Amino acid sequence: MAAHNENLIHVDEYDSFEDETYSPASTASSSYVSSISSLIRDGIEENGRQYPAYGRNMYGLPIDEREQERNNVQHVKFKHIIGGALHRAPIQDSPTRILDLGTGSGIWAIEAADHYETAVVTGVDIAPVQPEWVPPNCGFEMQDIEDEWFYSTTDFDFIHARELIMAVRDWDRLFKQAFDHLRPGAYMEVGGTYPTPTSDDDTLPATSHLKEVERLFFEMAEAMGTPLNAPTLWREKMERAGFVDVTETIYKVPQGIWPKDARLKIIGAYENFSLRNGLDAYLLRGYTTMLGGNPDQLQNLIAETKRELQNPKMHSYIF
Repeated sequence: MAAHNENLIHVDEYDSFEDETYSPASTASSSYVSSISSLIRDGIEENGRQYPAYGRNMYGLPIDEREQERNNVQHVKFKHIIGGALHRAPIQDSPTRILDLGTGSGIWAIEAADHYETAVVTGVDIAPVQPEWVPPNCGFEMQDIEDEWFYSTTDFDFIHARELIMAVRDWDRLFKQAFDHLRPGAYMEVGGTYPTPTSDDDTLPATSHLKEVERLFFEMAEAMGTPLNAPTLWREKMERAGFVDVTETIYKVPQGIWPKDARLKIIGAYENFSLRNGLDAYLLRGYTTMLGGNPDQLQNLIAETKRELQNPKMHSYIF
């Protein structure tokens, strides 16, 4: 083994390890481990929000209770979008292994475990924010899905991923790892938002605060290496990874209760609530850290955007 003299970790000259200070069971050692565990559990505080302390790359969204509540609202919205189901992929009736990537609050994994009693459902995330009381066939693991996967199994029946916004930098690698961990004939389903608000009747002017939010959001995501146009490239990248029979469904998601259709009105209500309560979650870290923006100026923009979103005459939607 070659010896390298640069960047050495120098040894403490304390010559006796009999002292209890250096005992593996000492209070000092235990406190150090506890502080690391606490940091991972509680995250890092920035501008009054908590962000994950674990992961190979910076993640743009918070992990605090406010965000988990919004995550649960988003879950209900997504179910309404796809007709009340947990997924659209035609997986087998009695799956045995299901993986939920970026599980967040864990709500999808928990419901999947309740629905598929034959399956072991595993939710993975960089933040341990999931509840302790879950179905016996549901479990959670802390893992960065951008790292190498170390699952012992390569026979998942279904891999689910949803709203991994600002979380993935290399989608080709993610899809290839997913493909390699699925049994032949199994499915992966990925869903998310392409956050480009528009309107069919020109009620969303280009000079609106919401369009300014869009511009900033795309700029900060680009700076983080997580471009927001990723959903428009998923089909091509999944096929490149080896998936076949890839289908793509695009839904219009209203950002308010303006639609006449009852189902779309409900979806719009959930999206409006999620957006008004999530603007700082989407923007705050990237705006201050990546763009060097002033948080007070951002709050002014957020306040004006919230007022716009309460205007029933603004008929905006996203995909």
